[in-house]
Amino acid sequence: MAFWKQKSLEQLTTVEWEQLCDGCGKCCLNKLIDDETEELYYTNAACKLLDSDSCGCVHYIQRFDFVPTCTKVTIDNIAELTWLPESCAYRRLYMGRDLPSWHPLIVGDKQQMHAKGMSVKGKVVNETKVRDIEDHIVLWPLRDCD
Repeated sequence: MAFWKQKSLEQLTTVEWEQLCDGCGKCCLNKLIDDETEELYYTNAACKLLDSDSCGCVHYIQRFDFVPTCTKVTIDNIAELTWLPESCAYRRLYMGRDLPSWHPLIVGDKQQMHAKGMSVKGKVVNETKVRDIEDHIVLWPLRDCD
């Protein structure tokens, strides 16, 4: 049986925790919160460290040296990270759901995730090239397939 079905999030090893990340890159997108309504908006402006082809961080281990405001998803803060997309494995498991059928742990690689449009691959611009972030609001990160 799969480790995420046998253990609670609190019981996972560091390696298992890291394996849960599907590598979609959605958490690396800049987000906006409306001051009046507190509604969350995703943009297609990605962190300067995100490789838009692999959907991975180019300096993952040292990311906090380059982007001090980067958020590390942990068991201690998962409940507070309401900005994580519904498709996020951490959020899904925390909410009592299973991993989606396209998750790399289930299918063996990221190809189905990309094919279903569940990653940022080919959809983002580097935040350093964005002038007016409000012009980059998108809906696709909110899609929860499966």
